[in-house]
Amino acid sequence: MTQPETSVPSPSSAEEEEESPSGEVRVNLFARTDVGQVREHNEDNFLVADLTRRTRGLLEANRATAVGPQGAVFAVCDGMGGAAAGEIASQLAVDIIYERLVDGLAERPIRRDELARRLVRAVETAGLRIFHEAKADRSRRGMGTTVTAAALVDEVLFFAQVGDSRGYVLRGDTLVQLTRDQSLVNQLIEAGQLTEEEAETFEHNNIILQALGTSDTVQVDLTYAELRRGDILLLCSDGLSGMVRFEEIREALRSGAEPLEICKALTERANNAGGHDNITVIIVRFDGTGLKPLEAETEPLKYRKYVLGDEGGEGGMAGPNSSPSGTSLGPSGSEPAMTGASNSLRPSAGAGASAWQEQGAHGAYDHDDRIDIPGTHVPIWMVVGIIFGVVVLLAGTAFLLLR
Repeated sequence: MTQPETSVPSPSSAEEEEESPSGEVRVNLFARTDVGQVREHNEDNFLVADLTRRTRGLLEANRATAVGPQGAVFAVCDGMGGAAAGEIASQLAVDIIYERLVDGLAERPIRRDELARRLVRAVETAGLRIFHEAKADRSRRGMGTTVTAAALVDEVLFFAQVGDSRGYVLRGDTLVQLTRDQSLVNQLIEAGQLTEEEAETFEHNNIILQALGTSDTVQVDLTYAELRRGDILLLCSDGLSGMVRFEEIREALRSGAEPLEICKALTERANNAGGHDNITVIIVRFDGTGLKPLEAETEPLKYRKYVLGDEGGEGGMAGPNSSPSGTSLGPSGSEPAMTGASNSLRPSAGAGASAWQEQGAHGAYDHDDRIDIPGTHVPIWMVVGIIFGVVVLLAGTAFLLLR
């Protein structure tokens, strides 16, 4: 069942300027990646870039700065594929996403819908390029990568999600996961086949349902959040979210420490918990007069999807099994590519406050807010049946061998 959606009018350029507080948006950020305690090499990569100055990396100028009129982007990629293939896939992803975002970028301030469309296209392009690289080189067959990318323009932060890396925002004392894992375990939870407690020990919790490079097309889950002063963004690979409990992550973010210290503390916690995977963390604190103060908040943070409209049209909401012509949609869409440009982008809000807050590693699930995970069309009963059949087969084989 797809998530309920409501149509909210998309602001025009004039409305954007009128609604957004005048002034600048400032970021204070840091990022860190660590091999962990078990893996021999690091297949994670991250991207921190100022799109206005066309600079990337943890330069001093990028770590504490005002966001320019072309915005900024942050991304975490968790590679897979064995040998060095996973590292290559994640490096290709961050490079291509950055290159596509700055390619042909005008000097004028970028509109929200333009940045959202560029972000989706960049992720799609990265997926296609990695897929072709894997086909061309036998040693790289099967390589792929997750991506959780966040692009900022004025007070709006867009998320582009493929796989099971994560994006969170801390507002006040409340930490909310604003992306949704495209994984088998999450799909089973949302279908009511698995509880949160069972998920922690589920033997197939490393299976993801979509990744860049595993096919020639990818469906990007595009969501957004309207930032407030003092909000803190966390992007991370599952080397952190899978090893450190939700409450521990929240407490680290609430500590008031600098982003560098928070990155260090979270990485150390993941390593102390076993460090079974590579660990990558990006922390961004938002401030400035360009953001509304926290007391002006009228709606709590929650998972909210954006649907891109048709070229030259007014845009609109896509139904559960439909998509506007020439668009690339998230979970409710079916078309993998976009054509043309659009001046219309409309947000859709799920019903009720987010059920992903403060409820353990995955967060509590609201059964009235289910979504279809993009990239899989296999019924839940069939997935469960396959897993059960494998278990029975292994048990039978073990019985015969031990006789």
